[in-house]
Parts: sequence; structure tokens; C-alpha cells
Amino acid sequence: MTELVGLADVRAARELLTGVVRTTPLEPSRPLSAALGGPVLLKCENFQRAGSYKVRGAYTRIAGLTAEERAGGVVAASAGNHAQGVALAAGLLGAAATVFMPVNAPLPKVAATKAYGARIELVGNTVDESLVAAHDYAERHGATLIHPFDHPDVIAGQGTVALEILEQCPEVKTIITGVGGGGLISGIAVVVKELRPDVRVVGVQASGAAAYPASLAAGEPVRLTSLSTIADGIAVGCPGDVTFAHVSKLVDEVVTVTEEEISRALLMLLERSKQVVEPAGAVGVAALLAGAMRVEAPAVVVLSGGNIDPLLLLRVIEHGLSAAGRYLRFTVRCPDRPGQLASLLAQIAELRGNVVDVEHLRGNPHLRLGEVEVALSVETRGAEHSDKLIGTLRASGYEVLFAAGG
Repeated sequence: MTELVGLADVRAARELLTGVVRTTPLEPSRPLSAALGGPVLLKCENFQRAGSYKVRGAYTRIAGLTAEERAGGVVAASAGNHAQGVALAAGLLGAAATVFMPVNAPLPKVAATKAYGARIELVGNTVDESLVAAHDYAERHGATLIHPFDHPDVIAGQGTVALEILEQCPEVKTIITGVGGGGLISGIAVVVKELRPDVRVVGVQASGAAAYPASLAAGEPVRLTSLSTIADGIAVGCPGDVTFAHVSKLVDEVVTVTEEEISRALLMLLERSKQVVEPAGAVGVAALLAGAMRVEAPAVVVLSGGNIDPLLLLRVIEHGLSAAGRYLRFTVRCPDRPGQLASLLAQIAELRGNVVDVEHLRGNPHLRLGEVEVALSVETRGAEHSDKLIGTLRASGYEVLFAAGG
């Protein structure tokens, strides 16, 4: 049976991390509080050094190595946040770091990891594949593997987040956080169930990378056959043995959220809370907005990281606007005659729609003679406004078409 990390381990990690990591702020969220009907606060680990909570566990783990082990260097596998945490911690502790990252890892995360002094190897399409390469490197070169989640020292370091939460919000009733491999929620649960067993600890996974629900149902770690989510930071195919032992015993519930719900959460955090958060860091907010679980207030949602690729952010904003009914992509079929396009655009303008993009198309073989397609991207004020705009166009005789799934 796996021995669980204890409160004393987390407190020792906190002492070790004093002066190394930031005590991140706990910010109230008015829109989330209104949605829940009680106080909701955001634990802003996106403000942490290296942009996420990961430096807590990485530093704790590397600091626990012997001088000889540090001299042999450390190796890690990560899509980005653990990579940056390991690179930063290794630099602070004088150890050379090699980090294996998936070939599709976000470029800003790769660049940041290099900037902290690590050597990068791009291997595999997932973190799991990169982790295999990291294990092989450790064996061949005598380096110490710094696992992204499945080690007691890493769990103890991540658990320091909970010590801060309980001090900043002693009256908390629910703590919600994203879950990938389970290191963060394991550490949080260790602290909470020792000091405040009445507090519910809820984990959230992306539905396209949710290894924990099936694993918990089976009573053992179960590997997913595929991963598909924008939340790359929690795209982990299989729980670790150590983290599974903690989650199965200490965590109250693990729920899932869709890509649309994640996109809406990111958009809300940008617009209403002025928080730049990566998809993995926003899944807790997504679950709360979606009503995915029972939540007793006051509730704290951990924003676990803010390292998002700007190009992904652009796509996520567009997706979030679309999911919220504020961004429409559709095609109008209409007569191909002078002034028709101007008339169509004028009607959309009268309906207070903002045309972002327009394209005149004549190449569709399904068009009738004398007919043209106009592809449009339009900003609206919400779902009700979108329905009114489309309904009015159709009532005016326009054939309005949406792509499959649109």
C-alpha cells in the first residue's frame, strides 16, 4: 500500500520554499459569486514564479536530492509548466536540467523553459511519450528524474497552496482545482483533510483527457487510449500510483468539463476578472459555471497557471465568443446581382451586428445559376441577439446556412 504524504511533509516543504515562491493572492470574483449565490475566490497561481504552481513541487523535490545527485543533473518531461518549474528550480539549486517536451508543446513554454537554463528535447506527441524518453535518458546518463506529479516530495510542495488558502480564507467550504496527473489536488487534499475535513475538495478534468473518473471507478489507474483537449497542461493519459492513492482516498469528487465550457471560462476570466489563464488553469471555473458539481460557499477555485500561447488565446477567445452566442460564422445564399452584397451588409448593420469578415463565393457547384454565397463572421451581443439577427435575415428571404456543428 502506498504511504500517503502527511501534513508535516507539506509544512516542511513550506519552510523550504520560504523566500523561493510567492504567496499568491486570493481574489474575490463577483461574476462567479453571483452565479453560485455565495462568495467565490480565485487562488491566483497564474501569478506564481514561472507562471504556475509547478515550481513549488519541483523545488521541493530537487532540494531533497543529495549533492551527488544534483551534480548528476535532473531530467523532466512536461508540456510546459512543469518544465519551467524544473528549469527555474534547478537553476536556483545549481543543477543542470534536461527537459523532454512533446513536439507540439506551446512555443512560449518551450522558449521560457530554455530561458530558465534548461536543455530542451522535443520528443513524442504527448507528455506520456515524453516521459518515456525522460526515463530512458535518466537511466543512460545517471540523471535524476523529476516526475511531474507522482512523487511524495512533489505532492508535498504542491500542497503548500492549500496552507495558503486556509490562512487566506479560513471559512472556505469548497476547494476546486484542475487535475492532470493529480499532484496538486493530492497535496491540497492532504492539508485540507487533516486541518479541515469538513471542506470538500473537488477535481476537474477536461472531458477529452479524463483519466480519473474511469480509474476511480475501476479502483486502479486506467490508461486512456487517446487525449484531445485545449487544456494541454492537464492532458495526462494515466494517473500515477502515488497520486491515485491520494485522490482515491482524500478527494471528494472528480468531474469533467467540455472544450466549450473551458473556452467560456477563459473568456469570462479575461473580461470580468482581468486574468490571463491557460485552459488547464481555468477548468475549475468552467466546472463552477457549468454547475458540474455541488458547491458550498465560500468556494476557492485554483487558477493553476497562466502560460498560454498567444495564438491559442486568439482561437480560444473566438471559440468562447462563439460558445457564448456572441460570434457567428454563417453563409448566406442570395441572388448574384449588383448591390446585393451592400444590401445584405446594410441589413446586418441595421440589426447592430458587427461584420468582422466577409467573403464572396461563386465556386460552389451546388449553387443555382445566378446565385452566390457570402461567407460572414459577425460579432453580436449574445445568444438572443444572434437568434434575432438570423431570424430576421431568413424572414427577409435569405437562405442562411451553418457549417456542421455550427
